[in-house]
Amino acid sequence: MKFLDEAKVYIRSGDGGNGCVAFRREKFIEFGGPSGGNGGRGGNVIIEVADGLNTLIDYRYQQHFKAQKGENGSGSDRHGANGKNIVLKVPMGTQIFDEDRETLIHDFTKVGEKFVLAEGGNGGFGNAHFKSSTNRAPRNANPGQPGEERWIWLRLKLIADAGLVGLPNAGKSTFLSKVSAAKPKIADYPFTTLHPQLGVVNADGREFVLADIPGLIEGAHEGAGLGDRFLGHVERCRVLLHLIDATCEHAGKAYKTVRKELDAYAGQLTDKIEIVALNKIDAVEPDELKKQKDRLKRAAKKTPLLLSGATGQGVKEALRALADVIGESPVSAKAKSAAEAEPWSA
Repeated sequence: MKFLDEAKVYIRSGDGGNGCVAFRREKFIEFGGPSGGNGGRGGNVIIEVADGLNTLIDYRYQQHFKAQKGENGSGSDRHGANGKNIVLKVPMGTQIFDEDRETLIHDFTKVGEKFVLAEGGNGGFGNAHFKSSTNRAPRNANPGQPGEERWIWLRLKLIADAGLVGLPNAGKSTFLSKVSAAKPKIADYPFTTLHPQLGVVNADGREFVLADIPGLIEGAHEGAGLGDRFLGHVERCRVLLHLIDATCEHAGKAYKTVRKELDAYAGQLTDKIEIVALNKIDAVEPDELKKQKDRLKRAAKKTPLLLSGATGQGVKEALRALADVIGESPVSAKAKSAAEAEPWSA
């Protein structure tokens, strides 16, 4: 299934039904009087978080959603039926923005959460509503009020407890595939990962959700490579695991390149807790590994973890470090369904 994290949608709530002008005219009823009923209320447009969804792919094929109109009133004091609501299902972590793509309307963070985005129009009054002691035979009724219509943007930010960041080919997808049941595409060329991937990890009995974000390159905030459009998916993470390839030319420069792109992003990603790890240590000689470790330590101002996603060396220590930061109550207890797989145990 294709991953889709942004969609533009047109929504319209239902118009209210018109009120009716009618009079009771029956045999042997001398003073029947007005009997026009009220119009029904138009349906609402409701957004609801559904469990099990992890993409906005449904809104790629249908972009227009209209709630049902309220029925008109009729004679014999019969009111029109209310229009049916229309419910749009979205995954947890979805945000609703106005058409300008900047004004946040609502942010969904819980499964089952509902939000009325557009209310239906009220039904008009029939002439029976206007009957009074001084107005015995009103011949006027109100039309129904129109519903609301607007274009909105749905933007998905995956709810994960920890996020993987790094340059392309830093070994993020390999790491995710080793520690969870997720099966991301793995290859020896840049930008193998084109969409974020989720996996559920079990470290010493503590479960959390790990997100693999497509690699960043220098100039990503200006659109280079895949750009920084996927960085929004790690905004909700509590901790970032920054993987640096030990086989690269200079581990310190690789670290600073990614940190620069995180700084340029407006989501305060640099304020998050960061665990730095030197990956692919099985592919370099001990002397070179020591040099790379020292370079990375100077750049990050902290001692990096040493691990190999391919062999599993140091992986348990990295997972325990992530679990310690996340704590006993992860922010995305309901996000486990997004991975659609059994957790891998460390």
